[in-house]
Amino acid sequence: MGKLVYDALGHSFDIEDRTLAHLRLVFMNKLRRGEPFMFHFPLGDGSGTRTLWIHPSIPLVFHFYGSRPPHVNRRWVDELMHEASSANGLTVVAEPDPDAAEPVRV
Repeated sequence: MGKLVYDALGHSFDIEDRTLAHLRLVFMNKLRRGEPFMFHFPLGDGSGTRTLWIHPSIPLVFHFYGSRPPHVNRRWVDELMHEASSANGLTVVAEPDPDAAEPVRV
C-alpha cells in the first residue's frame, strides 16, 4: 500500500502500489503537458470519495512501500489518460487485460 501525499500540508491518501504507479505516469504526463485535471477516488476506509485538483502548483509525493516497481500495463495507462482528459476528470477504472482486444471509443 502506497501513499499519495497532496499539497504542502501533507494530506495523504492510501492507494495500492500498483495503482499508484500507473497514476504517477498519468499525473506526470498530464502535468508535463500543462493539463491540470480533477482526480476522484474512493477513500480506503469506506467513508466516501475524495476529489483533488491536480495542478503543477500543488506539491505531490508518490510514496511506494513495495521493494520492486510493478510492471506497467500500457493499456491501463492509456485508459487512465483517457479518463483524465474527460469532462468528469480521472476516476480509477479497472485494470484491463493487456492482451484483450482494444475497446471501441465513441
